[in-house]
Amino acid sequence: MKPLSTKHQAIEESKTLAINAKANALKADGVTVINFSSGEPDFPTPEPIRNKAIDFIKQGHVRYTATPGIPELKQAIVDKFARDNHLRYEPNQIIVSSGAKQSLYNALQVLCEPEDEVLIASPYWTSYPELVKLAGAVPVFIDTSDTDFILDASRMEAAITDNTKAIIINSPNNPTGAVYPKATLDAIGHVATRHDLFIISDEIYEKLIYQGEHHSIAGLSDDLYRRTIVVNGLSKAYAMTGWRLGYAAASKDLVKLMANLQSHATSNASTVTQHAALEALMGDQHPVAVMRDAFAKRRHVMKEAVDNIDGLSSAPASGAFYLMVDVSSLFGKRHGDTVIENATDVATLFLEKKHVAVVPGVAFGADHVVRMSYATSEADIIEGLSRIRHLIHQLR
Repeated sequence: MKPLSTKHQAIEESKTLAINAKANALKADGVTVINFSSGEPDFPTPEPIRNKAIDFIKQGHVRYTATPGIPELKQAIVDKFARDNHLRYEPNQIIVSSGAKQSLYNALQVLCEPEDEVLIASPYWTSYPELVKLAGAVPVFIDTSDTDFILDASRMEAAITDNTKAIIINSPNNPTGAVYPKATLDAIGHVATRHDLFIISDEIYEKLIYQGEHHSIAGLSDDLYRRTIVVNGLSKAYAMTGWRLGYAAASKDLVKLMANLQSHATSNASTVTQHAALEALMGDQHPVAVMRDAFAKRRHVMKEAVDNIDGLSSAPASGAFYLMVDVSSLFGKRHGDTVIENATDVATLFLEKKHVAVVPGVAFGADHVVRMSYATSEADIIEGLSRIRHLIHQLR
């Protein structure tokens, strides 16, 4: 038989999903696993959103829609941008996709030629490099581990070459929890303007901020508005991960290209989900505030517990629902016959010996850390970190 595509053989599976799958397999075997690897809220989707979907299904009008989304939803997204971000878009500048990940995929596919370079702050969400590679482009990483995980504009400028086409920014950030200040976004924007770069701004966690406030880089100047693709979705703020609803806003020409691509890839996002999204965006926002307040409390509980365990320390985390935990002081220590050499070894020990799932930093380009999610109950946070403390005390 002829060989398979070489273009896609370099694409790696999502390490976060792989860890989650391993934790779920242990649970299926009857093991009580504390899962700090999850990238989704543990809350149910708010009831009014679920009821909206049920009512729509009962009406029986579940048919294809226009590829970019139903007009009512695109208008609701326009209104959301005006209300929350002071950004003015028209409906023909909006595209609705099957999750924010598809919006990112669409954007990179229509922006990038082979060998174009796309700048990515490191640590990074595990899918960014793979999405860039799927577009035939080259990911270029900029380290932020010594700048509180905030991208330094001078380092960004130093990484730019004649092949640089775009930069991906993500604030609030997965995996670090960092929230970019307005001054930082201004500096990044000036560099992007000077070098004529596109900006893909992933703002999926914008509603989950506990210190500081969210700024969209597209709102800082007319030029940045024109060169930015804003990506967002309902998965995190509305606990709608499985519903698969993301959206993007950009120039009408870019959105047209993204819609053409999507029309041949998946067509419209789920019709049922689009109608549920209307309720999410236009309905009572109190459930979002309730979830945010719960995450804020859990963040405090987890950070305090982590920072009181010898050998662990966590970075400031102002948003999302993750802590980046430095485990490098454990390297070289032993647990029985096992010598810890990197964060992957730490994560393996946590899972195999104490049944606590975390994601090793290698998934995000930083092998001295693990990511812990506090999208779980306070009881699980306390129990999981108690198990980790006990294991670390056993190290020699």
